[in-house]
Amino acid sequence: MSLVGNWSYPTAIKFGAGRIKELPEACAAAGIKKPLLVTDKGLADLPITSATLDILEAAGLGRGIFSEVDPNPNEKNLEAGVTAYNAGGHDGVIAFGGGSGLDLGKMVAFMAGQTRPLWDFEDVGDWWTRADADVIAPIIAVPTTAGTGSEVGRASVITDSVTHAKKIIFHPKVLPAVVICDPELTVGMPKFITAGTGLDAFAHCVEAFSSPHYHPMSQGIALEGMRLVKDYLPRAYADGTDIEARAQMMSAAAMGATGFQKGLGAIHAMSHPIGAHFNTHHGTTNAVCMPEVLKFNSSVIADRFGKAAAYLGIDGGFDGFCAYVDQLNDSMAIPHKLSELGVTEASIPELVKGAIIDPSCGGNPIELTTENLTGLFKAAL
Repeated sequence: MSLVGNWSYPTAIKFGAGRIKELPEACAAAGIKKPLLVTDKGLADLPITSATLDILEAAGLGRGIFSEVDPNPNEKNLEAGVTAYNAGGHDGVIAFGGGSGLDLGKMVAFMAGQTRPLWDFEDVGDWWTRADADVIAPIIAVPTTAGTGSEVGRASVITDSVTHAKKIIFHPKVLPAVVICDPELTVGMPKFITAGTGLDAFAHCVEAFSSPHYHPMSQGIALEGMRLVKDYLPRAYADGTDIEARAQMMSAAAMGATGFQKGLGAIHAMSHPIGAHFNTHHGTTNAVCMPEVLKFNSSVIADRFGKAAAYLGIDGGFDGFCAYVDQLNDSMAIPHKLSELGVTEASIPELVKGAIIDPSCGGNPIELTTENLTGLFKAAL
């Protein structure tokens, strides 16, 4: 089977090994003549980044790059990125990397022409309508990990460096115009990043599948996304050069982020404040939280996950699914408890405060309260 395709859902996606070479054509399609490539500090000096800049330069598109992006990007990173974008006379953004580079790149394109402050556009009600949609720059997204799915998302997660709260900034025009999914870009990922990002994609699918909201398309996408992770993440983890496994995981990542239009839940509501306060890897944190959240939601989700388990080839219904999650985490050296990530019992009240206002709360199948979130944090600690 040829793992190459051109998809228009949820946006234009050029999928397949070696397709980073088509970046100049993607820029032309998006109307970009002088792009700024936004990536994170860790990727800036890697061969895949310099090779991508070479492709741009050879096509007469320059080699503009901004890489002052932290693992949990904040408004200071964004301010510096917007300054670099405007000072360089750029007319579009190539968001390049994992979740941090993709999220910040999208926000640079979003904020470069706005006159209101960033937090005015937080994902609350219809605050997104405050933005001047006409000045949002075109975005091309190039994921180099297979987890976040931010390349097909209409929002970014930015950490408030003052309050340590992770905030979601949403606008429909933040959805990239073109996405290049080239699995060859993910071959060099170290094992712990392969695991953490892959389990992030899995968490997106699990939470979308758990959400009580009505969105049958997302429900189907989430189920198949879980299958791809189950079948291919162990292969990608065992052999980083397995290009078929890398490709299928890239699909799973995009599917997870498309699926969670249906909603996220307690896993993400917990993970966001933990990441903001303790600077943990997001996908790894999700993986540590998942077993306790599945247990917590069991009275509502057991039947549907029993059916999912049968589709996924997992014996034992819901209990079998939970056992599989434990086994998958163990096989990738994921910590069992949040304390192993540095989370302290003294921090729980502050984490609960952050979790209860997180937008992900609304998609949990059981209503989240200060009391039951406190219990969840303690159980996962």
